[in-house]
Amino acid sequence: MNNQSRVNIPLPGGLREAVFVYRHNRFVGEVEMGGERLLAHVPSSGRMTELLYPGAPVHIAPARSPGAKLGYRILLAENNGCRVSVDSLLPNRLILRALSAGFLPELGGYTLIKREAVYGQGRFDFFLGGGEGPGCYLEVKSVTLVVDGVALFPDAPSERGARHMEELAAARREGFRAVVLFVIQRPDGLSFRPHTIRDPHFSRELSRAASEGVEALARRCLVTTGEVALEGPVPVFL
Repeated sequence: MNNQSRVNIPLPGGLREAVFVYRHNRFVGEVEMGGERLLAHVPSSGRMTELLYPGAPVHIAPARSPGAKLGYRILLAENNGCRVSVDSLLPNRLILRALSAGFLPELGGYTLIKREAVYGQGRFDFFLGGGEGPGCYLEVKSVTLVVDGVALFPDAPSERGARHMEELAAARREGFRAVVLFVIQRPDGLSFRPHTIRDPHFSRELSRAASEGVEALARRCLVTTGEVALEGPVPVFL
């Protein structure tokens, strides 16, 4: 295990507070800042209706590319007194750093980390190899919804998520280790459960996959205006 005590993704400097107004489509939101209405990129296709609603406080950053169509990106939202990262791609970057740093003992013992690993007709976020056995397929899921301390996924029906559970189960039947890791992008998720009410299909497929040996893990994050840092594991209840 690496001596590094934490793994984080720094957020860009110059984050500015704004108020969310309206979501035009999956990737474009309207915000108000300093009395001015602006369009900003929403870096997630998730609905996040509990986070991005009219009047919700958000934190935005200038676009990274000078040629970007939208001048700002929405990176954080405020909910129940804590900050939430709404960037659905950030967990993959965070887990890549954690794997490379040996910060995930539950996924230790591998010397090869391959991103976007093809399996069958689809692909998983990672394939881990070089250790004992045939290797491990790892799928990472971003979680932003927490209700009464319980992190829930998904926040809307996800056929893609259910399909990933089916494919992880298939990989397990072929002898591979198969893991789904739920990254809770906020600090108040004390446990994790599938969101059966929102997506009973995903919940069934996750439970079925777990019964076939697929491992379901979850970790929460500390989120500030300066970084998103990976914290310790939380219990998973299926």
